[in-house]
Parts: sequence; C-alpha cells; structure tokens
Amino acid sequence: MATFLVTGAIGQIGSDLTIALRKRFGEERVIATDIRMPADVTLRDSGPFEFLDVLDEHHIIRVMQQYKIDTIYHLAAVLSAVGEARPGVAWRVNVSGLYNMLETARQYKCALFFPSSIGAFGPSSPHDNTPQETIMRPETMYGVSKLTGELLCDYYFKRFGVDTRGVRFPGLISHQAEPGGGTTDYAVEIFFEAIKHGRYTCYLKADTYLDMMYMPDAVKAMIDLMEAEPSKLIHRNAYNISAMSFTPEQLTAEIRSHIPDFVIDYAIDPVRQKIADSWPNYMDDSAARREWGWKHEYDLPQMTRSMIKEVSQRLRG
Repeated sequence: MATFLVTGAIGQIGSDLTIALRKRFGEERVIATDIRMPADVTLRDSGPFEFLDVLDEHHIIRVMQQYKIDTIYHLAAVLSAVGEARPGVAWRVNVSGLYNMLETARQYKCALFFPSSIGAFGPSSPHDNTPQETIMRPETMYGVSKLTGELLCDYYFKRFGVDTRGVRFPGLISHQAEPGGGTTDYAVEIFFEAIKHGRYTCYLKADTYLDMMYMPDAVKAMIDLMEAEPSKLIHRNAYNISAMSFTPEQLTAEIRSHIPDFVIDYAIDPVRQKIADSWPNYMDDSAARREWGWKHEYDLPQMTRSMIKEVSQRLRG
C-alpha cells in the first residue's frame, strides 16, 4: 500500500488534503510536513508529522530515508500577494523547492503532484473559457514561478520518466485553514467576517469575476488525478479544472440569502486588483473531464450553504 508525503501540510490545501488522505488510506501512511508545527489538533494528532524545509536537502533526505514514500504531494508554496511583496522568497520556495522535490522523486522513484494555478495565465491570455493550451505570459512572480513549475514537471516526466501530474487550480475556498496571502482569499475571509461581525470590507472591485472552487472538490481532484490511468493523461502536468465563477457582489447576494443583514463595502487594494484583472474569469476544463473524468460537485449555492455551516461551527468551537 502506498505511503504519501505532503509538503506544506499546514497550508490551506495541505491541511484538507492530509486529513482526507488519512481517512482514506490510514493515518500512518500519510506523512505531513511543514516548516512549522500545526496548531490544528486534528492535523497534529491524526498521524505522523515531520519538520521539513523544501529548500534544505538534508531535511528532505532525512524524511525520505525514514519513511518509504511512494507519492509526494508537493504543496509548499508562497502565494500571489505575498509573492509580490517578497519575489525572491517566492522564486526560491516555488521553483527551487519544486526542483528539490522533483530530484527527490527521481532518486526515490516516487510519483509527484504539483499544483499550478490560474496565476500561470496573464493579461494576454483569453479571460473567458480560457483554453487548456493558450498564450501564457504571467506578470507576477507567483505566476512566473507556477508556469516554470509546469515546465519543470514536463521536463522531469519526459527526460527522467518521473510520474509527475498536476492541475491549474482556480481560487480555493476552505474553512479548514486561515487564508495564506492569495488574491482570491476574500472569498474565504468574507464568510468569517459575515458570521462574526455581519460586515466585510473587500479589497477587490464588486464586479471582479474569478474562477473558484470549494476545497472538497480540490481535494477530490488531486486524489482522482493521482489515481488516474497514466496512459490517458495527455496534459498531465497542467490540467485546467473549474467549478464556479462569481464576483464579490454575487457572493454577497448568496450570503444574504442566509444572513439578510450582511453588509459589504470596498477598499480596493491596487496590487491584488491588478493581479485579479490579469487572471481568467473561468477556464475551459474539458481536457481534465475527458482524460481522467474530472467533475465538480459544489456550485455557488451549495458552497455557500456548506461554508456558513462549517465556519459557524468552527467559530462556536
């Protein structure tokens, strides 16, 4: 039976994925790693946790030698808004860190999952129904590093036969972990503020469309892709996947169907607004649906109902 290594396990994606993998495959077969200890009791106590800095080869070797890893989910990354503030750090973590994990996968004969992003596209990419293959000229360090990561994964698959696979995530919405400095984080923050205070100040314009996905669908996509038949994977390292597209104004209207007195106002952050304006409104994910059966479960009303329920329970707890 496979043993899994998750880097960046405390992050927004990693925390949900680690718990899901442990429920599915067993607690001892999922090794969570990060550069800090998890505060979440469920994540900390549900299975093995190791300190691992993806920029330190000695850390990586120690963990790989201690556990017989078959599959790596490499999620350690610096996100878009933080990446613009600290571009050098973003390049080192997102590119050099990925290179180290690809070398690890090559040496230890592991499969590797790498999450790319809508950030890999740029203002010259088509914004509506963005094709699987199209012009990609990102203008942020985050986008540049993610596009570089896609190409590195392609190279390691073609040059060394490493079983690399990945998706281009839209904005991800989760109640499990705090936002980590991404441009789409308003769609998480808004639920916490709506429930705690009944008010939210949004940093994006009211009519800003962005491609989005609820975290349970994202976790399902990662696991499904890594279990897919290899011979069917044509675009193996950069599948567009999509679930819903909405604006802050539309999300507010949906929240008001549950919290009628919810109030939103706007204080536009020019850095994050510029990033959002360069990203797709929604992607064409037909290749993922055709090649490995991708299918989302949550739309905007379903996601909103679930987030309000889960965030309310978390805040009460």
